[in-house]
Amino acid sequence: MSATLLHEQEQTTETDVPALMRRLGEEARAAALVLATTPPDRKTRALQSAAEILRRRDDEVLAANEQDMRAAEAKGLSSAMLDRLRLDRDRLEGIARGLQDVAALPDPIGATIAEWTRPNGLRISRVRVPLGVVGIIYESRPNVTADAGGLCLKAGNACILRGGSESFHSSRAIVSCLQEGLREARLPEACIQLVPTRDRAAVGAMLTLRGVIDVIVPRGGKSLIERVMNEARVPVIGHLEGLCHVYVDAAADPEKARRIVVNAKMRRTGICGAAETLLIDRAAADRLLAPLIADLIEAGCEVRGDEAAQGADPRVLPASDSDWITEYLDAVIAVRVVDGVAGAIEHINRYGSHHTESIVTEDEAAAERFFREIDSAIVLHNASTQFADGGEFGMGAEIGISTDKFHARGPVGAEQLTSYKYVVRGDGQVRP
Repeated sequence: MSATLLHEQEQTTETDVPALMRRLGEEARAAALVLATTPPDRKTRALQSAAEILRRRDDEVLAANEQDMRAAEAKGLSSAMLDRLRLDRDRLEGIARGLQDVAALPDPIGATIAEWTRPNGLRISRVRVPLGVVGIIYESRPNVTADAGGLCLKAGNACILRGGSESFHSSRAIVSCLQEGLREARLPEACIQLVPTRDRAAVGAMLTLRGVIDVIVPRGGKSLIERVMNEARVPVIGHLEGLCHVYVDAAADPEKARRIVVNAKMRRTGICGAAETLLIDRAAADRLLAPLIADLIEAGCEVRGDEAAQGADPRVLPASDSDWITEYLDAVIAVRVVDGVAGAIEHINRYGSHHTESIVTEDEAAAERFFREIDSAIVLHNASTQFADGGEFGMGAEIGISTDKFHARGPVGAEQLTSYKYVVRGDGQVRP
């Protein structure tokens, strides 16, 4: 997006939005053609420069975020949503480091995924290529602006970012820094564009730009994901809600279990990797149920549970059927006693969103069964669900956790934002 578009006032009417979005798309396609043949060192330079510019312009970015925070507080957003929106110097430094981490990753474009030679002498290679233009629709968290822009650039894609209205000023300030980094690397500003209007019609327009946008990545709440899935005429990499579970097995180490459960729920309650349901093996309930519940309550978490959980602690509120399918994104957790690893697997596969699940156990056989039979993008053994993050996976950053089974699953980093083509080398062969 050009600097003029980025800084223009929000004077776009609903009838102008389709034209605006097509103009952004055309600029993005032109930029994608440049990026497809851009040497890795120039992309790296743009990312490193953007990180330093973010640090240099931190006061400007934090002032924009404060403007968003005041508006969000006036609207009465929940504490969890406010936490997702809030930036401070430490979080801003984390964003800058994330850009540097992405810059340091191997460039995926042109990498050979596989190669083989046929009996007729044809040499065939499968080689990574950019997707082209990626449209990213997300809510609240301004760090996604930098993560998405940086990862798309690393993967040779131009991107069009449509952030949530709550983070509009924060995202605009961050994109300005990213575009300054692009200019320093002599790359088009249109490599990373922010939709310059909060008009919701922009989302609808993005979803129908087939032939202009190559793929849509939605990141947000259930209503946003459902709208994208229902209306998109462009391929979608899905990011469904994070209805994550921790299962504590009878063979769990009690101290490990207590640390993992509290961290999985309470480290940051508003992220998609936060645990929403705690399952306890019935064989361990007498030993572990009461202390785990007490730890959560003392950490400030509301606990809703089945009869066994209520019997273990009078402070536990009764759980309803809806609690097993609720992504709270807040200091609330549902607790249920199940019949061993088989009961945990049945519950998770029935109620979960196929996002992230953890088993706490010293029984390797139980862990292996959990890994085999849980149908989720990420499964962990003796570790917090809060590790469901591209940065923690060594990807530098991520633009979401895909719960799809096609193209990309789990953290979507630079490598997952590529496609491939077949390169076939011959020496005069013709097909008989």
